[in-house]
Amino acid sequence: MADRAALAAFLRARREALQPEDVGLPRGRRRRTGGLRREEVAALCDMSVDYYRRLEQPRGPNPSEQMLVAIARGLRLSPAERDLLFQLAGHVLPRRARRADHIAPGMMRILDRLEDTPAQVMNHLGETLKQTRPAVALLGDQTVHTGLARSSHYRWFTEPGARSVHPEGDHAEQSRLMVADLHSAYSRDGRDSRAAELVDALNRESPEFADIWRERPVLGPYCAAKRFRHPEVGTLELHCQTLVDPDRSQRLVVYTATPGTESHTSLRLLSLLPVI
Repeated sequence: MADRAALAAFLRARREALQPEDVGLPRGRRRRTGGLRREEVAALCDMSVDYYRRLEQPRGPNPSEQMLVAIARGLRLSPAERDLLFQLAGHVLPRRARRADHIAPGMMRILDRLEDTPAQVMNHLGETLKQTRPAVALLGDQTVHTGLARSSHYRWFTEPGARSVHPEGDHAEQSRLMVADLHSAYSRDGRDSRAAELVDALNRESPEFADIWRERPVLGPYCAAKRFRHPEVGTLELHCQTLVDPDRSQRLVVYTATPGTESHTSLRLLSLLPVI
């Protein structure tokens, strides 16, 4: 059973503990309280202000698991705080295997400050958890996929359209990088894991993947610049700077271009394009 009073108190405490700078918002001169406003939290959680207000009063409905995940991300909860949120709302705790879906608070704070830069948080299975607007303009919305197709590794070998973002001459090298990255996840997680599920599916469905997998490729320490194709700004040569969290289950990927190059100019134009 949900403990509505305790849930409301917990939400208020976490909202009041967050500073605007923690979530990439300006403090403003007229702000009287140190924490976030309810309307700011509602926007971060992608829900109505009235719905969030009723949760804090408390007189709202029991939030669904999907809503709880959104609240955990919006309030930048740690894994332990997320567990408590689920308990107070009367839900079974999310399985530890799903931790890769919960963006670490520190990673989230960094992403919030990259609004004008193509950047995204991905887990170790190649699943995109959150993107900046320029990243969506560059790569498309990668968060809409479900099932095995959530993994960019899976889409690369099973959906021909997934390769259109790179020039055809780069596909072979990109395939090896994809397999090597998945091999790293498989080696860490073992046979009874989602990584193993992806490997098994790809070995069945993609002869190309199976051939490369038998070689057991390993990622090197250096990641060369990659070429990206975009229908409006053309080909861009971008460097992928990666920040990996301590338990190596998530990475923040930031795409940059060398200043003074055509790719740098195109990247700036990309941030001005409307996202459909």
